[in-house]
Amino acid sequence: MTSVAPISLYRIITANKTKVTINAILTIVEITLTALVPMFIGFAIDGLLAKETTEMFVLVAILISLIVMSVIRRFYDTRAYGEIRVKVQAEFVKNNASLSTSVLNARLDMVREFVDFLEESVPEILNAVIQFIVSLVVLYFLNPMLAIAALCSGVMMLLIYTLFHGNFYILNGAYNKQSERQVTILNTGSVYKLVRHFNYLKELEIKLSDREAILYGSVFLVLLSMVVFNLWYATLHGAMSAGVIFSIVSYSFEFVEAAIVLPMTLQSWSRLTEITNRINSTDIVHIKDITD
Repeated sequence: MTSVAPISLYRIITANKTKVTINAILTIVEITLTALVPMFIGFAIDGLLAKETTEMFVLVAILISLIVMSVIRRFYDTRAYGEIRVKVQAEFVKNNASLSTSVLNARLDMVREFVDFLEESVPEILNAVIQFIVSLVVLYFLNPMLAIAALCSGVMMLLIYTLFHGNFYILNGAYNKQSERQVTILNTGSVYKLVRHFNYLKELEIKLSDREAILYGSVFLVLLSMVVFNLWYATLHGAMSAGVIFSIVSYSFEFVEAAIVLPMTLQSWSRLTEITNRINSTDIVHIKDITD
């Protein structure tokens, strides 16, 4: 049987609110500074062309602050999430001692993915959200049509992802199911079964990778088309300085970087949803041996 207290992303966050909140604050400050860089590079370019250095010194100050904040955040989150991993995995083992060694070993790796998501994906999500908002605001300020083009590309990207979501969930489920058998297969001492096990995992990884490649290729095509359109539209409509043109291109690419995180995050969420359902199932685990 599984844990009496279900493991979930929400439960891990609420049980470690202080650590997660501090990390989120440090991340937001770092990301905000990063989002300001392209705009102040544009200001610095126009300032230097006008033989003014004030904007350049402001840019240098922002870059130094960004470096300091980045170092501090990385020092903190490695230690904080390391402690959370130990606590979550120890609790899971304690509450799931009745599982077979093979299943328990595989699910320990799955439980670790919750904390990995908090440490690696949440900062990316925060970064994407802030970049997304800042990019749209700046592009709208420069020309509303640029922001509309960016927003339309984001909607198209979401529609593309919905075509892949269900398949990602099914393939991740098949991969996790087979991973739960690895220790049992090792204990049989059968090289034949072990090779078939690894080949099956490889086939699932290839299927996931192929679908990821098609998904990201399609998304990038849409987003890069938006960048080209914005560059064309900006140069075609009105006299703009070199700094403004740079800002338009930079924030269009910032939008691309922010937008591409969304399907990556949704894909990770698909996997975590499958893992949550799997490890919190109240059913006794019965797994068909595909290597027989």
